[in-house]
Amino acid sequence: MKKTRLFLACVALICCGVQAALAQESPGGPPAAFRQYQGEVTDADSGDPLVFATIVLENQNISTVTNSEGRFLLKVPEGIREGNLLVSYLGYTLRTIPLEQLRPEGNRIALRVSVTPLPEVDVVVPRDARSLVQETLRRKGENYMQEPMEMTAFYRETIKKRRKNASLAEAVVTLYKAPYSGPRKDAATLYKARKSTDYSRLDTVALKLQGGPYNALYVDLMKYPDFIFSPEYMEDYDFFFERNTRIGGRLIFVIGFRQKPEVTEPLYTGQLFIDGENKVLTSAIFSLNITDRNLASRMFVRKKPANASVYPTAVAYRVDYREKDGKWFYSYSNAMLEFKVDWDKRLFNSVYSITSEMAVTDWVAHSGERGTQTGERIRSSIILSDAADGFSDPDFWGAYNIIEPEKSIEAAIRKIQRQLRREDRE
Repeated sequence: MKKTRLFLACVALICCGVQAALAQESPGGPPAAFRQYQGEVTDADSGDPLVFATIVLENQNISTVTNSEGRFLLKVPEGIREGNLLVSYLGYTLRTIPLEQLRPEGNRIALRVSVTPLPEVDVVVPRDARSLVQETLRRKGENYMQEPMEMTAFYRETIKKRRKNASLAEAVVTLYKAPYSGPRKDAATLYKARKSTDYSRLDTVALKLQGGPYNALYVDLMKYPDFIFSPEYMEDYDFFFERNTRIGGRLIFVIGFRQKPEVTEPLYTGQLFIDGENKVLTSAIFSLNITDRNLASRMFVRKKPANASVYPTAVAYRVDYREKDGKWFYSYSNAMLEFKVDWDKRLFNSVYSITSEMAVTDWVAHSGERGTQTGERIRSSIILSDAADGFSDPDFWGAYNIIEPEKSIEAAIRKIQRQLRREDRE
């Protein structure tokens, strides 16, 4: 039996008997000279929020993405007064908005669905979906960045018990992105981090995510295709055309894939968004097929209480890419794990979810070796919630672009901080 490779490879660390612990606040840095714009991106017809829409300042290495409620926060240096925001979302028409038209708050940006019928006279439709995927993988050397890049990225991981936030860790990290065609792996250093944890919401369990930013970084399917589409696994999948659309004026084929019925090993299913003309993967959404509960538990759970059965019920991923000067590179990714804890001699089980996401907000060419030595990089086994300081004031991040917090996350942070202040007064 072949061994399934995982993007989210070192996930859950569950320890018994941990008492409630709350993070202490740490001081923020000096204020930076920037202007910020807040708002939301929605569907023009339904008004529904568009989750993980991309917002880029044209001709500048400045960007962000919307959160799970469609909200965004973009910080722009004071020296930049003119320019256009490019707002894009899978399956929607790109919208361009002059920066001077934005207000500091309350911006509502509506996008319209883009649907393109087949066939188009100016595009040759590939003979089959499998050949399109294979050609896209073969052409990564010419379509994706081949120079080392130094990227600033915002990383966030959250742990929830059902719908209640129990732990939040955030960080600004520097990514040293290796060329896409070479064997060298990416590296990361931790620049700034903070956390907020309320273990009382996790019963007597401390749940931690191992791997930190690497959980999101390794979802870069074009850099690490062997996690899913190695030569030994390609024949285990069926590929098929689902539909096509236009994104930013490009004709995009949506290729579905799933493991063949006769394959029993847990593999992946999902969608690949491929530029039909240039053979470029622009986005991918996929999930792990979890059918064997015991096998799934061995794959993801490192430690657990002796009196509990712990197993994942859903494992899903997403990755988006961005183009500049004719080359594509990693832009955003997230990884999500949901699982159950069945306790011995208890009537009800516990349901938890872990989300790990990272967005590149700035990038420059990198020619040196700074940050790539073993002593400077963070390890792939890092537990960010252990490495980070406590949560701080709103100015903690300064001019760094972050993913706007969800309302539920903001509420959880405020509740924990109020409890800290009450304890300090007692």
